[in-house]
Order: sequence, then C-alpha cells, then structure tokens
Amino acid sequence: MAKWGEGDPRWIVEERADATNVNNWHWTERDATNWSSEKLKELLVGLSVESDEGKCEVTEVTKVEGEASINNRKGKLIFFYEWNLKAKWKGTSKSGIKYKGNIEVPNLSDENEMEDLDISVSLCKGEPDTPLYDLMRKEGSEKVRVALNSYLGLLKTEFTQGMILPTANGVTKQQTSQNKVKTDRTQIGSSSTAAPPTTGVKIPTCKFSLRDTFLTSPEDLYRVFLNQEMVQAFTHTGAVVEPEKGGKFRLLEGNVFGEFQELVPEEKIVMKWRYNTWPSEHYATVTLTFTDKGNETELKIECRAVPESEEDRTREGWQRYYCQAIKQTFGYGARLC
Repeated sequence: MAKWGEGDPRWIVEERADATNVNNWHWTERDATNWSSEKLKELLVGLSVESDEGKCEVTEVTKVEGEASINNRKGKLIFFYEWNLKAKWKGTSKSGIKYKGNIEVPNLSDENEMEDLDISVSLCKGEPDTPLYDLMRKEGSEKVRVALNSYLGLLKTEFTQGMILPTANGVTKQQTSQNKVKTDRTQIGSSSTAAPPTTGVKIPTCKFSLRDTFLTSPEDLYRVFLNQEMVQAFTHTGAVVEPEKGGKFRLLEGNVFGEFQELVPEEKIVMKWRYNTWPSEHYATVTLTFTDKGNETELKIECRAVPESEEDRTREGWQRYYCQAIKQTFGYGARLC
C-alpha cells in the first residue's frame, strides 16, 4: 500500500474546471476547520439579550477546539464537524452593576441534533447571584443555539459552493448532505432534485397575491423579515440576511435566496426572490406591504413573474413557511383572510 501522498497519480483527482472528476465519482475533500473557527467567532461575539433587569452580551470566544470537513462522493456531500467551544459573557444591571460569566458548548457535532446540544451558562467564581444569570441561562443560551444552527446552515451553503463538479453531460448535480434538516421544514425549496434549467429559454409566468393579518405592529412584522436571528427562528435553520437595499438573503439551506430591491421601514419590502430549482437567473418580484389596522397588521404579498408550473408551490410556501411559521414562532396568530 502506498504511503500518504505517494499514491498513483492516475488516481489523484483535483477539483478542476474542465470536469476531470466525471460524474463526481471520486472522493474529494475540503477542510473547513479554519473557516469554521472564524465563522463561529463571528456569529457568537456580540450576541445579546435584554430584559427589565439589564443586558447580557457575549464578549469573547476563548476556545474553539475541533475540526470540520466536507467530503464529496458520487455527487453527495457528507459533513463532518466536532467542536468544543467556550466563551465569556458580561451582564450589566439597570443600576450599572457588572457581572461576568462563562458559556461552554462541549458537543457541537454531526452526531448530535441541535435540540440536544448542551449549552452550559455559569457565573464566574465569586460573582453574586443575579437575575441576569437566569436571563443568560434561558434566553441567552437559546440565542447561542440559533447562532450555532446558523453556522451549520452556512457550512452547507456558503462554504460548499463549487464542491459539486459538472457531470459528464455538463449538468451539475444538486448538493445533498448527510445531515439534512427535517424534510418537512425544507420542502419549500426541495420538491424537485433536478438541476435548474439553463438560461436563454422563455418560460410562461404568472402573478398572484395573498393577504394575511398578524397580531402585532407594522414595525415588529417588518423587522421579522429583515432581522437575521428572527428569520433563523421562524425557519428553524441557518440563514443569511443583509438588511439593506441590494443586500442578499439565503434561507432554508439555500433552497430560497434573492436580493432586497426596496426597503421602506414599516411600510414595504420589495425583493428579487427564487427557489434554487427555478431556471438559472430567473427571479420573481415579491412585494410585501404592511398596513396598520389598529391592533393588528395586514400583510399583502404580491408575487410577479412566478413560473406558471410553480404557482401552487410558491403560494403554499409563502402561506406555510412564512405566514404560518411567523405566527407560530412569535405568537402573532390571526385569522387568514
């Protein structure tokens, strides 16, 4: 048996633009350790929770120990990751008294479900008891869980770009993972595993609109669509949201993505929006209009340039994975118009 690095060069396959790795048959691997380490720090530092008692914030990630890698075999992506994390948090009471504590996550691993993740929050030795400890232990730990879930979503979307190489007929296979989020949560963008058709073909499109009411203010409902942590909360998976004109968004493991075209605070959001299975570069235009109705907010959703064959799926997706999910997550339940 040849030693590591001394194998027959005919069996060494690199990721090449000319599709040498035909049909993605050979095993390729990408080390995600350094990228993951920086991404975890970026997502955790600055997380904060606030109540009538004061405010708590993650100030530093002191330990990021572990590794992560992604393997591609026969066009299937397999994720391996195992991390032991430690961080510091500080709390400041309304009266200005400061407290310090620690956070430990010993088992962030592909072998554990996110809901089973151990997130330990403690006060530093010698610190007196404070209601801020309970705030950080309960609400703070859940924010940490959301951030770590976001890391997994980005690992499976942002970092994996280009890992599935063109097959023999020039079509790229859809990426699949060993650890998918439960199927029901991602059906919004994964009902078809076929690769998106190429551009240059005119397709018939349609438009439709929906109306729904939410028991909250236009300000709060508007924020739900633009706040990354809130988007991750109602989609139950990682998300990327850049809340500015021209900013990108990517939800549900990359099954839905697009760009914000117009943002009018508390009144309107206009976005380019698409499923990843639609024809390449084809986007629908989705306009969200928020109307104050006193104790509730009416949301009008207008979708234009939706492929005709995708009308029912898109309509159902907006009703179920946006409207219903937002109501259930934040308690904004109201009657569907």
